[in-house]
Amino acid sequence: MRVHVLQHVAFEGLGSIGSWLERRAAKVRVTRLFEEPHFPDLGELDWLVVLGGPMSVNDEGVVPWLAPEKRFIADAIAASKGVLGICLGAQLVASALGARVRPNAEKEIGWFPVEPTPAAAASPFASVFQRPLEVFHWHGQTFELPKGATQLLRSAACEQQAFALGERVLALQFHLETTPEIVRAMSEACTGDLARGRFVQTQGEMLRDPARFHRIHLLMDAVLDELAKRIG
Repeated sequence: MRVHVLQHVAFEGLGSIGSWLERRAAKVRVTRLFEEPHFPDLGELDWLVVLGGPMSVNDEGVVPWLAPEKRFIADAIAASKGVLGICLGAQLVASALGARVRPNAEKEIGWFPVEPTPAAAASPFASVFQRPLEVFHWHGQTFELPKGATQLLRSAACEQQAFALGERVLALQFHLETTPEIVRAMSEACTGDLARGRFVQTQGEMLRDPARFHRIHLLMDAVLDELAKRIG
């Protein structure tokens, strides 16, 4: 299993995904776009994992690697690679597929439920997303559903929470990999995001119950297990 990771900022890493990859003895390479925006040859990877970050996919004028990153993601999808996008990564996957990304009506930061759409029951990920789930969010933007994709989840704050394109491409607007350490780092780096809002929790609220992190890590494992069945 050859996995390539696109990381956008130092404080948003693999989290619990790293542990899953270690258990699978995966060969993992990371492009730290904030240091050196180099993209590998697609023949060198089986999976592409696109992590989160505070920038917008529409910031191409100030973030020079965004445009080539979207082309790389589009090429990986066209080459039938496995692709997992998380938060900003999900928005990048949507944009690479030609869908519009825009500000959401509400910021959604903290622990809030998502619920499956009717279409989720017929998707390759039905076993994972078959009931309402409490997950961790940190986003202020959203995406439109790409052509040919299946909407899997929605929330009260944000209609588009997850989509699948076939069996090998999965985009999650929320975070299942997040650890308490990542939450602390995000809170310190993105303090401006934590202004009061209907769907914005304080750092204390986000860290209050450690069991929440254990639950989402089990869910992240289940998602990765399903992808592994289809990607290898």
